[in-house]
Amino acid sequence: MTRSGAPPMVLPQPLGLADSRFYLATCALVVGNLVFPLLVHRIPDAGRTLLPILFFTLIAGWRYGAKVGLLTGLLSPLANHFLTGLPPAALLRELLVQSALLGVVAALVAARSRRPTLALLALVVGVHQALVLFPQLLQGGAQACFETFQLRLPGLLLQILAGTALLRCLPTRPQSLDGSRVG
Repeated sequence: MTRSGAPPMVLPQPLGLADSRFYLATCALVVGNLVFPLLVHRIPDAGRTLLPILFFTLIAGWRYGAKVGLLTGLLSPLANHFLTGLPPAALLRELLVQSALLGVVAALVAARSRRPTLALLALVVGVHQALVLFPQLLQGGAQACFETFQLRLPGLLLQILAGTALLRCLPTRPQSLDGSRVG
């Protein structure tokens, strides 16, 4: 807590390609996107509802910027597909686009805000879903689009609530490998 009683700001920490933390953060977040879906998929059909492969991509984009968000969004579905067979090959391209898009949208909103709030993460998740569901609306109509949204609603709420909580728990500045503050 700060002197005013408000929680400390969690500012995004965009990382450059020359920074080793870029690769460490990306790897850690991709591993999170491997482990979380493995746990969720123990519950039948929970993957389609809880959207676990997107969770750490949201964190990546918000906390570390568009480059880490984009790379996490691209590598996570590929790593999951090659290691677990999920997502199925037929859905891989669609999930690559959705996941990468989430990482970038999260980074864009985070770059213009001071700290993660429920409203801002709801904005990120809402914009992402609007972009993802728009083609379905054009192809399958409003009913199919609404049914998909209903199916995903628990996962969207998970991203908003748990994402906000996790982002607020992260240190305000990344630490170097020896534990000292960077930046």
